[in-house]
Amino acid sequence: MLETLKGHRADAERKAWDSLARYKFLMAGYWMAKWVGFNQVLKSEGHGDPNPFAPLVRFSRERLGR
Repeated sequence: MLETLKGHRADAERKAWDSLARYKFLMAGYWMAKWVGFNQVLKSEGHGDPNPFAPLVRFSRERLGR
């Protein structure tokens, strides 16, 4: 089951980056949220990863002056 969830998480990350690269911002957000959900489940089992979208969040905060 863990390997299945890891596969779904990896797929969600790939789809999020692909959507973002094609200016499909709503779909990118959807897949980013799916990644976070899968990661939360995996984290509860001790298999969580750092958020690959954190640099985007930092960039956004810098642009907003926060």
